[in-house]
Amino acid sequence: MSARSKLWMISSLLYIAFFCWYTDFRGPLTEQEISSYESQSLAVGKDPDDIAMMANFMRKDTGRQFLMINAIDYNENPGDVEGAEAGESAEELMARYMTHMLPAMLSRGSHPVIMGEAASIAVDIVGIEGAEQWDAGAVFRYRSRRTFFDIVTNPDFRGEHHFKHAALTKTIAYPIETQMYLGDLRWMLGLLMLAVTALLDTLLVSRRQS
Repeated sequence: MSARSKLWMISSLLYIAFFCWYTDFRGPLTEQEISSYESQSLAVGKDPDDIAMMANFMRKDTGRQFLMINAIDYNENPGDVEGAEAGESAEELMARYMTHMLPAMLSRGSHPVIMGEAASIAVDIVGIEGAEQWDAGAVFRYRSRRTFFDIVTNPDFRGEHHFKHAALTKTIAYPIETQMYLGDLRWMLGLLMLAVTALLDTLLVSRRQS
């Protein structure tokens, strides 16, 4: 096998491995899986209304990735929180929460897409009172609803979730399934690997001809 063939084969195999890990091919959640997630939520005393909402979200599963949109208003005086140092700010408490959340997400092909501070109060509000002020916003990509519930029903996650609650005055988080998502890493990495592999292939040809 020539060096050029090996180059393209290795690049293709690496991309296929990433694509398979980054994509959930198992389809929508089954009733057995939904029942299991409901049982885990009941075991830790989740509110029945919250469980019913989550069950509805699970039963509408398409098996696809989704993005979670978050609007964040930090608590200016969160007080002392169990498990944290006295006097920690809301941002520090949120960092404690994300220290656990990020590894759990990244290991499951999920990650932040956008994170940033608010540049202004809300510039357009329709039908909502008290939603003018936000401190930050974030968008997170989840590989699937199965992945999301694997994370949020994990006992380790529940142990850190109180840091998030203490850090916030108010928040809105809701999921969307993308119709257009130009930042999908499967496209971006594929194009990057194609460009790099083509460049290396060109260098190999040039060396042979010189």
